[in-house]
Parts: sequence; C-alpha cells; structure tokens
Amino acid sequence: MEKLELNFYRDKKVFVTGHTGFKGSWLCKMLLEAGAEVVGYALEPPTSPSLFKLCQLDREMRSVIGDVRDFTKLSGTVKEANPDLIFHLAAQPLVRESYTSPRLTYETNVMGTVNLLESVRVIHRKMVSVVNVTTDKVYHNREWLWGYREDENLNGFDPYSNSKSCSELVSGCYRNCFFQGSGIPISTVRAGNVIGGGDFSKDRIVPDCVRAVQQKQPIFVRNPHSVRPYQYVLDPLFAYLMIAQKQYENPLCADSYNVGPEENGCISTGELVSLFCRIWGQGASWQHQPDSGPGEATFLKLDCSKLKSKLCWRPHWDIRTAVEKTVEWTKEFLYHGNILSCMERQIDAFQRVPEEKRQVVG
Repeated sequence: MEKLELNFYRDKKVFVTGHTGFKGSWLCKMLLEAGAEVVGYALEPPTSPSLFKLCQLDREMRSVIGDVRDFTKLSGTVKEANPDLIFHLAAQPLVRESYTSPRLTYETNVMGTVNLLESVRVIHRKMVSVVNVTTDKVYHNREWLWGYREDENLNGFDPYSNSKSCSELVSGCYRNCFFQGSGIPISTVRAGNVIGGGDFSKDRIVPDCVRAVQQKQPIFVRNPHSVRPYQYVLDPLFAYLMIAQKQYENPLCADSYNVGPEENGCISTGELVSLFCRIWGQGASWQHQPDSGPGEATFLKLDCSKLKSKLCWRPHWDIRTAVEKTVEWTKEFLYHGNILSCMERQIDAFQRVPEEKRQVVG
C-alpha cells in the first residue's frame, strides 16, 4: 500500500495566498501537519462560519490580512517570509459574483497574479517554486464531449473564467520572459469542481445542498443537466503539493496541468445532488428550479493525461467517496463533533489509498 509522503515539506518555508478560503484552509492544515513553516496572505475569511476560523489555524501559522491588489503590502510580506514555495490561491472565485463585480474580479484575479509574480521577480533572490491555482473554466468551452487538454484555447466566457484565463497568460509570460533558467519555476494548475467539508460559499452546489437540508427544505437545482468534473478537495491539493515539490527538485517540470477526476467523476449536477441526498438520508430531496441568472456551460471535462504521464499522478477518491467524505465532515460540524480530528483522519486515509482502489482510468 503506497503512502503519499509530505516529508519534503518539513521545515520548508511556504507562502500561501488565499489561505483563509476553503481550499486555502485545507492546504494550510496539510502543510502544518507536514511540519512546514507557513505564512498566509489573504482577506478576512469570505464566509461566516469559515473553515479557517473553525480550525483556529492562525494559532499555528502567521496569518497576514491583506489584499493581493496591494502590491506594496504583498511584496513586503513575500520579502519578509522569504519562502521556498508559493501557492497562489487568492481570487474572486464565484462566477455569479463576477457578473455583478467584474472590475473587482479582474483586479483581483489578473493584477493579483501580476503583483505576486512581480514580488518574486523584483525581490526574491533564491530558488522558489510557484504554483498558480486557476480553474477548469479557463478554456474556450465548445461543449465538447471529451476533455480539454492544456494546449486548448484559453478564453473563459464569463468575467471570472476569463480573468482566470488572463491569469494563465500572465503566468506564462513571466515564466518565459523573466524566470527562464532562473531557478524560479512556475506552474499553473487548472482544477475541476472541488467539493469537501468546510465549504460555506454561496452559489456552490454542495454548500447549497447543506443549507437546504439544515432547513429541512428541498434542494433547488438550477441546471441539473450540467456536467462537471467533481472531485474531493484533497485530490487537487495533493496535486498542487506534488507539482510544487517536483518543480522545486527539477525546474523543467514547470508547466500547465489539468487536475480532475477520471471519467466516472464527470457527472451531472442532478446526479451529484441525488447522490448527496442518498448519502445524507433523513428524507433529503431536490427539485429543478430554473432561474433567470447568467448562462452556464452545459458540458465541461478535463483531460489529465499530461499530469498522469509526466508526474505519475492519479486521482484517489471517486465521486461517491468524495460525497461521503463531505457528508462525514459536515455532520461532524453540525453535531458538534471534532472537525480537526475528522480532517486529520481524512488526510491520513487519503494518503493510504491502495493502488488497486484508486479511480480506474476510463
């Protein structure tokens, strides 16, 4: 039985933007468990409750509250942290919010990336491995039935997706123009739709499910036929950690990578919600309720062959396990259990998945 070791991160200095968010909190928890010295830079937690505050992560790491649009503060924090590795997760992450606040979305997602990479360019004087986390929505979505590859056209439709496409281009420009041969590798990682315990965001399907069952109401689903590459939060996070390590050891590994589930993890929103209802129990149900909000793509898949072939990565948990683990954490939270212990158990279980039980290709 193979175990994904995180010993590489022991005593490493790691800088995480967006550390107060859902994925950022899980990432910091994993890094702290591995013995890393973590500095986070982000706005205050975007939700209440928030996973970051529930876990009291600020007691174990240095948490700097700041805006990635503020170059002076960001660059000063990067300089002081003097990191070995950087994970850039800070973003305005919601499609619907991007329609109401397009300027904020572009300023955060594009200029935030510029400010971070410029901080590295003008200040950093040692090798540092940088991973910029974007999204599966960076591609020009043609509603293909097959997965998009990393060399497909980048042209997200809505302001959020388009700003993340721009962030990809910014990263490529800095990699080509300023960091070639410098010992500063940059990878961008395009992750599929992430679910997991501790996500309290608005306008996301699983948090919407949880809020509905808490209120003993049906779950209202806008687009039950939309197909997305759903995955548990630990799958992309372990991929980020692996990519950062590999390119730290060998800068030639720096590239753009898709991270998503196997074919059986690409399911419709209706199928996902039905699975959630079965696993949750207690009479949970859902209804189709169209609205007049902005349009969404019907079909989106990722081809993850590059990451599999180049760095030997494989997704670990299938969609049923992903929903089971989400429900496990959520019930632990709702019934006043030990969420930290639950997270530690899940991280350990994820690391110990036997090869024969990982998701089957195809």
